[in-house]
Amino acid sequence: MTPASLPSHAAHPDHGPQAWSAVGAMTLCVAMLIASEFMPVSLLTPIARDLHASEGMAGQAIAISGLFALVTSLLIPTLASRFDRRQVLVALTAVMVASLVLIAQASSFGLLMMARALLGVTIGGFWSLSTATVMQLVSPPHHARALGLMYMGNAAATALAAPVGSALGGVLGWRGVFWLLVPVGLVTLLWQALALPRMPPARAIPPGRVLGLLRRPQVRRAVIATMLTFAGAFATFTYLRPFLETRAQATLAQLSLLLLSLGAAGFAGTTLATLWVGRRLYTLLWAVPLLLAAVTLALLPAAPLLWLTALALAAWGALNAAAPVAWFNWLAQEVSDEPEAAGGLMVAAIQLAIMAGAAFGGLLLDQLSIDATFVGGAVLLVAAAGVAAGVGAHRPQPQR
Repeated sequence: MTPASLPSHAAHPDHGPQAWSAVGAMTLCVAMLIASEFMPVSLLTPIARDLHASEGMAGQAIAISGLFALVTSLLIPTLASRFDRRQVLVALTAVMVASLVLIAQASSFGLLMMARALLGVTIGGFWSLSTATVMQLVSPPHHARALGLMYMGNAAATALAAPVGSALGGVLGWRGVFWLLVPVGLVTLLWQALALPRMPPARAIPPGRVLGLLRRPQVRRAVIATMLTFAGAFATFTYLRPFLETRAQATLAQLSLLLLSLGAAGFAGTTLATLWVGRRLYTLLWAVPLLLAAVTLALLPAAPLLWLTALALAAWGALNAAAPVAWFNWLAQEVSDEPEAAGGLMVAAIQLAIMAGAAFGGLLLDQLSIDATFVGGAVLLVAAAGVAAGVGAHRPQPQR
């Protein structure tokens, strides 16, 4: 029996090989999405030069993927509820591959913008459906493990995208880097087509269902806490390079190693968060942003000492990687009746927070200093911890 002909109940096997193969395909797609989204950051200058655009314009072309991801994440639960989710995920992955081909052969700034918009559609659509899909692929006792595995793809791509892109770009050119991603994308597409079981629509999701979840107090608190967490993190993360260059006086080689250590530490953060969510989920929701704020502030006095900066960056990377693991496990546990709509809402909140946080950090940097950027990010993270503590304090108590 082929995967396409599996009965609908096979979409929730008891952690069999077919289910874990499907989770593996989802993990590879996550890695590809993160790599595709952030690879251009290290290739910004040659992209701008070849397409006769300023670096600021090229940066906007990169940012447009976030805008389309935001819009798609709000629409995809309703659209996907009318189709077999396997077909939706495969179609979204095909759009990702098409965007990579378009980026690699973009001959104008306009074509680059269109390709990045297509990538944003896949980012918003895939992330919105990923938690609900994992919940359907494996039985509830294995949700945390499966989500943790999927976020390993996130950690791997975050660690490798910028340094690998920079290194390969110097040898192959920026177009060559994206051409190398195309066959990996095709492998991802084939794996999903073979491994994902049929997941026929169980019910239609009305257009207002996604935002309607905000009427639930717990969901409203969680969305605010998530937005503050990601806004605070990206207010800092976006400007780590100028901080390391000016405050830590890092050379280009040292900069690459420091950023690699930050990304590599994400493996540890993802692993530990996956191990702890079963018993310490609500503690993680507030402790992660609070500790991340402390490490962000600690980077300022640590900067003159390179080894101390490296340690602080590793801690920052581990904590930053733990945040999405905690929040998407919260979603799987507390909004299990509406996983598709909740996934869309959460992804939209994160995308909006990333854009707002980056803009906030940039404003502080331009108007004040890099120190102000880090302090501003830490303030948002402390606020996130306070709201997240309320999420735990007000969670429904089990009936006795």
